[in-house]
Amino acid sequence: MTPEVDTDLQSTAELSTELWSPDPDLDDTSDELDDGLLAETEMSFFEHLEELRQRIFYSVIAVAIGALGCFVYAKQIVQILEVPATGIKFLQLAPGEYFFVSVKVAGYCGLLVASPVVLYQIIQFVVPGLTRRERQLVIPVVAGSSVLFVAGIAFAYYALIPAALNFLIGYGENVVEQAWSIDRYFEFVLVLLFATGLLFELPVVQILLSLLGILSSQLMLSGWQSVVVGSMVVGAIVTPSTDPLTQSLLAGAVLALYFGGVGVVKLLGK
Repeated sequence: MTPEVDTDLQSTAELSTELWSPDPDLDDTSDELDDGLLAETEMSFFEHLEELRQRIFYSVIAVAIGALGCFVYAKQIVQILEVPATGIKFLQLAPGEYFFVSVKVAGYCGLLVASPVVLYQIIQFVVPGLTRRERQLVIPVVAGSSVLFVAGIAFAYYALIPAALNFLIGYGENVVEQAWSIDRYFEFVLVLLFATGLLFELPVVQILLSLLGILSSQLMLSGWQSVVVGSMVVGAIVTPSTDPLTQSLLAGAVLALYFGGVGVVKLLGK
């Protein structure tokens, strides 16, 4: 073999070695790219958490401001909530009991007053992750849920609470003097008001489940027996009194809402 051929073979071997050997600079660049992508992913995740923290912070501030404003008018609100208990004498059984009742009433009312701000913060956080079809449901769902929640509170104030109080007053008439603890009374009233408001959201839940393809109107109607039993159980749990009239009123309202929701779902073709 001639020296020229040996030289050519040696050059070819060196070239092959250079081509196949890993370049440390390229490895470093690849590692930097991987680290950059990971850092970018972590940063977007933390930005997401930061936005959630800000939305919660704004909601809490709105509720606090609403509660503070309601506390200023706590006396007037308390007088309005005492209207269903006409003729009842309220007692303060412990020092500062009325003050803590005022704080409790202001807190519930502040949450109610600030609910539009809270809903807005929830929408702003959720909407970017929704599809176009799901975004079209946001405004109707928010409007419908707000109207139904207020309707539930009105139903409890004008129907459930008077019915329950009339039963309790009539049951002890001519036997005991009607003098109630103001704290226990407002615990009774506030829980019933907000629990009824939440129960009135049932049609909104039904419509959402149908639009998402989880439930259909036919499937909802097929389980009507269980719904009737469930409504009676809910009526017994939510109403603090044990009278059948109040429980029947709430159970009837839940059934009407449920079958009304089924009708709306059927009209939507689901």
